[in-house]
Amino acid sequence: MAKSKINPIGRDVGTVILSIFVAIFIVESGIMHEVLRSWESHIIGSFIAGIFFTSIFTTAPAMVVLGEIATLNSILEVAFFGAIGALLGDFLIFKFVRDSFAENLMDFIKKGHPYLKALFYSRAYKRLLPFIGALIIASPFPDELGLVMLGAAHVKTKYFVVISFSLNFLGIIAIGLVVRAVL
Repeated sequence: MAKSKINPIGRDVGTVILSIFVAIFIVESGIMHEVLRSWESHIIGSFIAGIFFTSIFTTAPAMVVLGEIATLNSILEVAFFGAIGALLGDFLIFKFVRDSFAENLMDFIKKGHPYLKALFYSRAYKRLLPFIGALIIASPFPDELGLVMLGAAHVKTKYFVVISFSLNFLGIIAIGLVVRAVL
């Protein structure tokens, strides 16, 4: 069987661009307002958008949905249910990263250059990696890189749950406040 000649970076960039166009379509078409008419749908919508808030391929549409829901409802309520959804999405990625990817990364580092080994075994690395990962999760940018950092740092699940929920909650509040200020 022949290997696919599709460039993975080009495919990923194309997917991100497509997700931005989907987000614009969702807002411009009025679909959002129809979906959000009932009280229950903003809770479910916040939760589902929160799940999609974690991935680079779905962050743009999720931000639009969360921002739109926050204009019509309580920002705190939207942030709470969105953060629960984001925690679920982050947790699935985190478990995969911590259990699989982090081990592969450490094997790569052990076989790598001595300077690379020294960096990854340094005290500064061990202290800064979880902090930098948490900052990335707190930002309205996709969480994958931050999750990789937390997984590579072997952050315990109980701490991860608190970090992910809290920072996604704050990030969604920031999105809601920005959208309300602009609109």
